[in-house]
Amino acid sequence: MKKNFEYIYDKIVRNKLTLLSGLLLCPALSFGQGSTKNWMLNPGVLGTLALIVLVLLVLVLIVYYRVSEFISGSRHKEEAARKLEFSESLVGLNQAEIDAILERRRAALGYRLSGQELGSEVAAEDKRGVIAGVTHEPRNPLVDEKKRTRLDLETPDALKQIVIWYLGAAVFWLVFGTAVGQYVGMKFVWPEMDSVRWLSFGRLRPVHTNTVFWGWASLAMIGLGYLVVARTSNTLIHSYKWAWIGWMLINLSVLSGNVSLMAGLNNGGGEYREYTWPVMLLFASALILTFRNFYKTVAQRKVSEIYVSNWYLLGGLLWTITLVTIGYLPVFQDGLGETVIQGYYMHQGVGMWFMTFTLGLIYYYLPSSLNKPIYSYSLGVLAFWTQMLFYTLIGTHHFVFSPLPWWLQTVAIVFSVGMFIPVVAGTTNFLMTMRGSWSDISKSYVLPFFLVGVIFYFTGSSQGSLQAFRFTNFVWHFTDFNVAHSHMTMYGIITFILWACVYAVLPKLTGREPRQFFVGVHFWMAFIGLFAYMISLMAGGTLRGLSWMNGGPFIESVILMQPYWVWRAIGGSLMFLSHLVFAYNFMVMVRRPEISYQPGAPAPGGLEAGSKA
Repeated sequence: MKKNFEYIYDKIVRNKLTLLSGLLLCPALSFGQGSTKNWMLNPGVLGTLALIVLVLLVLVLIVYYRVSEFISGSRHKEEAARKLEFSESLVGLNQAEIDAILERRRAALGYRLSGQELGSEVAAEDKRGVIAGVTHEPRNPLVDEKKRTRLDLETPDALKQIVIWYLGAAVFWLVFGTAVGQYVGMKFVWPEMDSVRWLSFGRLRPVHTNTVFWGWASLAMIGLGYLVVARTSNTLIHSYKWAWIGWMLINLSVLSGNVSLMAGLNNGGGEYREYTWPVMLLFASALILTFRNFYKTVAQRKVSEIYVSNWYLLGGLLWTITLVTIGYLPVFQDGLGETVIQGYYMHQGVGMWFMTFTLGLIYYYLPSSLNKPIYSYSLGVLAFWTQMLFYTLIGTHHFVFSPLPWWLQTVAIVFSVGMFIPVVAGTTNFLMTMRGSWSDISKSYVLPFFLVGVIFYFTGSSQGSLQAFRFTNFVWHFTDFNVAHSHMTMYGIITFILWACVYAVLPKLTGREPRQFFVGVHFWMAFIGLFAYMISLMAGGTLRGLSWMNGGPFIESVILMQPYWVWRAIGGSLMFLSHLVFAYNFMVMVRRPEISYQPGAPAPGGLEAGSKA
């Protein structure tokens, strides 16, 4: 009886899979060629186009502020040239004329305020350094520089070393992982590049994704997070030893995982979980140690409140420990159960680890860089709890029209729409915090990095919700469009935010500032490269999906992608080159000789200090 039941169940599953294949490869069965008519009027498509326009507007805004600063600098140079010309004209004057000019100049310089302008004889308080930090350089505005930050003096050397070493390892894995990604991207243009097994696309692609996930992003997030929990809790890290053990475990897991992947040893077809369970056991152990370290640090805090950043950091760690455990339990690694777990793992990894943890970093590094509080603590709490509620059940929207229960697919779509709540709440909070500080775009690249990350947080997350709709999912899923979406999120949001945090805090920890020219090269190459990358794959992926829906041969969809893959390679090349520039900037910040500081001199760190480089 049991065998008969298993046979019937197997036949049903096979029939459903056959039906799914028919829906995807022979759309005439249910969708037909007419389904592509007026496809651009679909709400999901229109919404995605509007989001792309929004990214373009941000690009225009940043260019406007940078050009305005350039024009302003040119005017200063012209004014200086006129002054020089006037000084040279004095050479032709006689002594009496020169004496008259100098007398008027002495009278102007000798003018002094009476001291009663503030309406009181009491000395003015200057807790924020507005008066004490006045610059004496004539080309700068009155309060161009603020008082020197005390962050570097209040941060223990042991904590500085933790942050620097975590970030250093992260930078190494970023360069290595994206070098592999660059090589894989070039294979789309030149597929006959090599015939070596361990350099095949199937082996290198998971090396690229897992390295940037668990090596670059995870190490950078945890390193920056250690500073956040210590600063917001006004206490020391509970155990520096645990922090170093976690650093070694994560690096060991990435190293051993990549070697095993290139040797052909992997966890099968599970995307982003190609590492085998012994490798991920090392990573999970590091997460457990890190969570306990963060938790104990927050528990022994010297302030009564728990700052909102710590909610996100601890929540992200706890959810990811749960995620790794469920994702590798053998009881789920079979049949449709594994499909459900794959959707859960894939989306939880992005949303509940990278996104949640990075949002926690923004809540600390953005307001501290702007020297102002976060706009709304309540919006931060709302975004936190709605993120926890909606993100946990959206993984199945990657398997719309699959043999999974229809109600489960519908729940995933509904909860994907619900993600608009935390996304809008978080974006509003960050943009309102930036309000009044837009002029800093022309002074430093820290705010542009934050701005791009926040805008992509809105556009990338919203586009993911729109893509969950059944029609847009049918057009775009399993095409190159999905690759563009993943880079909008993991690169446009996570990586840009991490770069912003690094440039905001590392100069304060080391007293060493990179040249703003090279920070600008990094920013523009990464931004333009990402834009070229995602637009080309979005356009090509759309055409590919429409080709499938119209019943075109698969090989035709491959041929039509050729020019878009060329642009993918161009955009990817710009992105990879920007990482090399970032690595150089990082080395400057941690290795350049210490800048001597004299009382009254401009501060070497902080958001405004970038304008002096």
